[in-house]
Amino acid sequence: MDRKLLDLLVCPTTRQPLAMLDSRSLKSLNEAIAGGGVLRADGSPQTEALREALVTRDRAHVYRVDDGIPVLLAEEAIASRQVEGFPPA
Repeated sequence: MDRKLLDLLVCPTTRQPLAMLDSRSLKSLNEAIAGGGVLRADGSPQTEALREALVTRDRAHVYRVDDGIPVLLAEEAIASRQVEGFPPA
């Protein structure tokens, strides 16, 4: 993702800056998704593994990136607290 774009992006709910999710955290999240226990903020299940994602500064919310396009919809956010073993801030 373009660094200039990333510098402009914020969480639509908390207005915290976003950063790319590191590989260790992405792996942990994808393992939880594969196990079927990850829900989006709107209550719908996240069934597909993520190739890229953005995370808030406090690491509480994760937003997927589809084909290089950030999906910054509050209802699409994934709360990291539901992922056992998600690395803390």
